[in-house]
Amino acid sequence: MESYALLLAATLNAGTVLAIAALGLLINEKAGIVNLGAEGMMLCAAIAGFATVVHTGSDNLGFLAGMGAGALMASLFGVLVIYLGTNQYATGLALSLFGVGFSAFVGIGYVQEKLPPRPQFEIPWLADIPLLGPAFFKQHPLVYGVIILVFGMMWFLYQTRTGLVLRSVGESPESAHALGYSVRRIRFFAVVAGGALCGLSGAYISVAYTPLWVEGMVAGKGWIALALTTFATWRPARILLGAYLFGGVTMLQFHLQGLGVQVPSQWLSALPYLATIVVLALISRNPAWIRINMPASLGKPFQPGS
Repeated sequence: MESYALLLAATLNAGTVLAIAALGLLINEKAGIVNLGAEGMMLCAAIAGFATVVHTGSDNLGFLAGMGAGALMASLFGVLVIYLGTNQYATGLALSLFGVGFSAFVGIGYVQEKLPPRPQFEIPWLADIPLLGPAFFKQHPLVYGVIILVFGMMWFLYQTRTGLVLRSVGESPESAHALGYSVRRIRFFAVVAGGALCGLSGAYISVAYTPLWVEGMVAGKGWIALALTTFATWRPARILLGAYLFGGVTMLQFHLQGLGVQVPSQWLSALPYLATIVVLALISRNPAWIRINMPASLGKPFQPGS
């Protein structure tokens, strides 16, 4: 029973990493921008958050530093793509490659560093419930915070005027521009906000999820988060469910190893990526379904007066 409780707890923890990043990318794509640089942004945020906690001892400052690093890299991407008209896909890939190399270079001196003792979180009384307590009520506050974020984003996108404008920019930037909205400015703010959330996810990895710094420690989670937006058909609630699904697949490899299942470790490590490929292959079999749910101007540049 204890092993299953630990598996559930690890699934929620791993899913939180993916959900935060995927929600950030969702904001981008709702505005019509595809950012393939999530992996690089998360890595730079991971080293920024880790280094900040090493020097200050404050996890909150570490999360803020990670969000700042993600927002800064996203703003660079936004200027290039939105204002200078560079290709979104090529620029995103360049950003990802830059983030991988830059984080490795900056993080050389932090490989052997250790963070202060990690705080233990639990909800009084509820944490003592057998099975449910260790699984659900001894989690980092961000595990619960991402659930609140999902409901907040649903309210923002579908119940507020600002959310409606954001979605209209993603559906028809020409119509939004004709109504007097600054499409490029709205897209830029969406990109920066999405980058900040990717940065928070990266900082969470190095500060709370696995509190250390190792080169390339994001290990493809940025790409899985990008796939999650398509898997969830651009819906916040489905992103959360998908994140827990992929988080469970990720943690299953360690659970199976603990049970002594005789499967090569390479196969177990590949499980999350195989699941991503299978899901995307199944979704892509129905292109009409994707077109119905996908923002109409996704990936398409917009220049006023063009």
